[in-house]
Amino acid sequence: MAITVKEVAGKKELSTFIQLPARIHAGHGNWLPPLYMDEWEYFNPGKNKSFSHCDTVLYLAYRDGAPAGRLMGIINKKYNALHGEKTARFAHFECFEDEAVAFALLDAVEEWGRQKGMEEIIGPFGFSEKDPQGFLIKGFDELPVIATSCNLPYMPQFVEKKGYGKKMDCFDFLIDLKDGGIPVHYSRIFERVKRNPHFRLLEFESRKELRPYIVPVFELVNEAYKDIFGFQPLDEGEVKFLADRYLPLLNPRYVKIVADDAGKVIAFFIGVPNMTKGIQRSKGKLFPFGFLHILASARKAKQLDLLLGAIDDKYRGMGIDILMAWPMIQQALQAGIERLETHLVSEDNKAMLAEYQRINARMHKQFRIFRKTLNGVN
Repeated sequence: MAITVKEVAGKKELSTFIQLPARIHAGHGNWLPPLYMDEWEYFNPGKNKSFSHCDTVLYLAYRDGAPAGRLMGIINKKYNALHGEKTARFAHFECFEDEAVAFALLDAVEEWGRQKGMEEIIGPFGFSEKDPQGFLIKGFDELPVIATSCNLPYMPQFVEKKGYGKKMDCFDFLIDLKDGGIPVHYSRIFERVKRNPHFRLLEFESRKELRPYIVPVFELVNEAYKDIFGFQPLDEGEVKFLADRYLPLLNPRYVKIVADDAGKVIAFFIGVPNMTKGIQRSKGKLFPFGFLHILASARKAKQLDLLLGAIDDKYRGMGIDILMAWPMIQQALQAGIERLETHLVSEDNKAMLAEYQRINARMHKQFRIFRKTLNGVN
């Protein structure tokens, strides 16, 4: 049976690329479809400004003429220049349980990387660490959350068999908000820090109130995330794209910002009520009724997902995290939410891992980013 790999050309093939995972994951109860309106913007260089500083390629694999797999190659030129690297990335890698198809796609992207002068390839890893990163290797029985991978178990096995090794693992954790999951002394710390005249907790009732803080929040992200693997500073176009992508999903009550006495943003947390079931029921389509399923799912959610957060390095260890977390937790409990799933934490972030261990957070899922040299020497 013949396998061919073809570079995506034109809207029809891009549609095949975007729609193929729904066929691959048919019957996979823990698959979270993308929001397709968002997906079309993500793969549109006119909308997604990350394309402006990256070389990219989209591949479709066919077996006997039928679509059987897909993969995206990315070379983030800005990141490579900043870090003195020659690294390619693969992302959005999906295929049926067909080793030959997986190998053909990886061969194609590896050769593309070599032709571009790259020395290493890593993945799954997108334009930045804000895209889904790594293949899920533990936690296949758990429901996925937005912005994380929900691959089938054979995918990391195919990559390992193709000669890839571990680059880095990332974890997310589950925190019980009831039954003593949150230390009682947090309330005392909250009251003490709240009295500090140099810190001001900002809370919101509407998305309109949030908009003026989008740029200051991402300015803080650019500073606080500078040492995180895969991060590169976001420019104005990327900030706008991310804001437009995620702001409609936010419930303002679960956004907490702290400003200093000069009004500068020095910390923030963003949580979203889990809407996985609603997105699954909508099959990733907002219209005509999908958005109603998503809203209903968020209203009934028993879990809050921590989407993003940062604290200015100068203010770490001063209780600002609790100044934001404590009211968020109380509001979540009042809404019937019982647990919090954290965003991904890389294995080299020892401080955050220690904090989760201290509050008895349970390691919930494990993701692995793989690597391979392109010159044959690992």
